[in-house]
Amino acid sequence: MKFSFENSTRIHFGEGQISQISKDIPKDKKVLVLYGGGSIKANGVYDQVAAALAEHQWGEFSGIEANPQYDTLMQAVEKVRAEGFDYLLAVGGGSVVDGTKFVSVAVGYEGEAWDILAKGKTSPTALPVSCVLTLPATGSESNAGSVVSRGNSKLFFGDPRVRPIFAVLDPKVTLSLSPRQVANGVVDAFVHVMEQYLTFDHNAKVQDRFSEGLLLTLIEEGPIALANPDDMAVRSNVMWAATMALNGLIGAGVPQDWTTHMIGHELTGHYGIDHARSLSIMLPAVMQARRKQKGAKIVQLGQRVFGIHSGSHDERIDATIAALVEFFQLMQVPTSLTEVELGSDAIAKVLASLAEHGRQGMSEHGDVGQDELAQMLELAR
Repeated sequence: MKFSFENSTRIHFGEGQISQISKDIPKDKKVLVLYGGGSIKANGVYDQVAAALAEHQWGEFSGIEANPQYDTLMQAVEKVRAEGFDYLLAVGGGSVVDGTKFVSVAVGYEGEAWDILAKGKTSPTALPVSCVLTLPATGSESNAGSVVSRGNSKLFFGDPRVRPIFAVLDPKVTLSLSPRQVANGVVDAFVHVMEQYLTFDHNAKVQDRFSEGLLLTLIEEGPIALANPDDMAVRSNVMWAATMALNGLIGAGVPQDWTTHMIGHELTGHYGIDHARSLSIMLPAVMQARRKQKGAKIVQLGQRVFGIHSGSHDERIDATIAALVEFFQLMQVPTSLTEVELGSDAIAKVLASLAEHGRQGMSEHGDVGQDELAQMLELAR
């Protein structure tokens, strides 16, 4: 497929790289540092950022949620407008980065800024964004996408102007993450790769091999990150894999299928299920429902990633899906709706929300409708 690829984010990778902030943000910029619940003050990241900004004029905004909420972000927008900040520095995980991207475009938007998400409106301006990443998962540190929540709605927007100018990736700061956060990050990155890889045979061998390498890395390193949480080499590999999973490279010129994510967003919006855990619940069910359309690629995944080389076509598909479930279980995440105490009522609610948000014609073939979405949710039970 024809494609244009660009990724302009400068990556500062490695221990102690937060100090690079002082060089990369112009001294004449008034910087607003945005972060979440305050863990960066406990793990020393805040102090490193403050030291790096010693020669800058800067302020801060805290309280961005794990699923960044529109109303909270609009408070940050008002702060930017009132105090004249002209550079945004996100310090935290992907949700903080996503929220900061929205603030970037909402500041200059006249009218209801939710329209950027709900109606695809474009802002005339966007403030420069950079970030210090503390939780590897979403890839938001080097892409142009963002997901923001408002009530039960969790919506996406993309704008090339909000791709971070630079991103600091210091694996050492991830040592303070909880096992749940580590597991979620690995699974989120894994499914990002799968949404771009698991479609049909398109002969894009470079993208396929990159994807398979990332999947293998996450399968190898994810369980070790839980078992040996102080292993810096493991944390480094996980952090870099999560960035590479969604910086545009493996998705360039290939069909993609984000059905798992779209259903997962509804589960998170209605029931507060961690984003990654909504994905681990739905991906095996999506694969089962689409085994005919994705069969060749599922068999390829089984062979190249899970080492499944024998059996009939259908047996290899079954074995590959079982291997995926086993990996998710090793990462201590749920693989069914029952495990998060959801049943038929939840399925009805999620289907209604998918219809309300226009989630029709999904998949790499654009042929997933309401009936197949219902089948996927039933398979996830």
